[in-house]
Amino acid sequence: MQKPTVTKGTRDFGPEQMSKRLFIFDTIRKTFKSFGFLPLETPSMENLSTLTGKYGDEGDQLLFKILNSGDFAAGLTDADVQAGSKKLTPRIAEKGLRYDLTVPFARYVVMNRNSLTLPFKRYQMQPVWRADRPQKGRYREFYQCDADVVGTDSLLCEAEIVLMIHEVFRNLGIIDFTLKINNRKILAGIADVIGAPGQESALSVAIDKLDKIGKDKVLDELRERGFAEEAINRLEPMFGLGSKNTVEVIGQLKAWLSASETANQGIAELEETLRLVDQYGLADARVEIDPTLARGLSYYTGAIFEVKANGVQIGSVSGGGRYDNLTGTFGMPGLSGVGISFGVDRIYDVMDELSLFPASAGQGTRVLIVPFDGDARSVALPLLSQLRKAGVAAEVYPDLAKVKKMLDYANAKAIPFVILIGSEEVQTGMLSIKNMVTGEQTKVSVADSIQVVQES
Repeated sequence: MQKPTVTKGTRDFGPEQMSKRLFIFDTIRKTFKSFGFLPLETPSMENLSTLTGKYGDEGDQLLFKILNSGDFAAGLTDADVQAGSKKLTPRIAEKGLRYDLTVPFARYVVMNRNSLTLPFKRYQMQPVWRADRPQKGRYREFYQCDADVVGTDSLLCEAEIVLMIHEVFRNLGIIDFTLKINNRKILAGIADVIGAPGQESALSVAIDKLDKIGKDKVLDELRERGFAEEAINRLEPMFGLGSKNTVEVIGQLKAWLSASETANQGIAELEETLRLVDQYGLADARVEIDPTLARGLSYYTGAIFEVKANGVQIGSVSGGGRYDNLTGTFGMPGLSGVGISFGVDRIYDVMDELSLFPASAGQGTRVLIVPFDGDARSVALPLLSQLRKAGVAAEVYPDLAKVKKMLDYANAKAIPFVILIGSEEVQTGMLSIKNMVTGEQTKVSVADSIQVVQES
């Protein structure tokens, strides 16, 4: 007999976990809607031609490919196999599971450009898949909740993302977090200043691993990528700029990168974004400028964001940025967009570790009706309908069993109220309500029973 297992990097979610996950989804969705974003869904599968080349070489390696239907190996020769996986894959796999929600969104925008009103604001809450090595906080299947705006270059959109991030995490009860912000133009300017112009992509991929592998190994990777030792030495000022007052960091960036016009543009965009955030009146802003923030995805061109919850050993729980020409790969160049993505699975782990879920998040049935016999059901079933119409989650125990068994069922499911209906209750019309938390039991009329469970 085969032992049932789940695929590494994936998880089952039981009713209690799902109730808490839905609390996260509902909180994020409510915030997205309040900022004017509209819902959208795209297929789990995309053509590999849609996905490849958008995430950088390392991202492409993490794509899950789907074998073609039927005899996918028909027509292959030994020469095809010997040619290697890069040439073989297109012959046997034309589709793949989506890596993120942004690239499918760009594809959707181009396909529907004639029917969309620009700027177009959409939110999307769906699973994505990455062929990554599973570890704590890193899964192969996980949900993302994205909000993007396309069709405008306005930095007001970046400011709104900063506000939305604060609102989402505060509504979830995650108060101690840090929103790191940078600009890809600054990274491009750093590449210019250290004498490695045009290599900002390789620089970003290496720096993006700073939190995971440390400074020394990042520098080793840059050497492996062909950066000269002199260029690497000139990087040193970057590692001492983080975790300071934003005004001070901007001043130091201006002094260090004054020779780069591209960097100056990125710094100006950062300043304007933070000025707009101030105009909104955001209280207790958790924003920190971090010049080492890179975001490894290659399509970012402007502002980049990353959020970490403090006090837990879990990676970033949210990230995003500005992309100027992602739609250009699908034949619609020059359409700028900016977005943010919330990682539900990591947010769940943070809230679970810090015990931040409200008691109501995992609450299911609020009232269990316990009829002692068939006659009692004639009272129980109409009452059940009335409770549900009043918005109270209620159920009736389906079997005519011993009272202890039914009360044990209520305790096991953490149902706070039980309505007991026996022959006496049927004759008098007065129902017995037992509070399973306090043990208190009272007699009330059918009409009052609904009010009691609603107000308690």
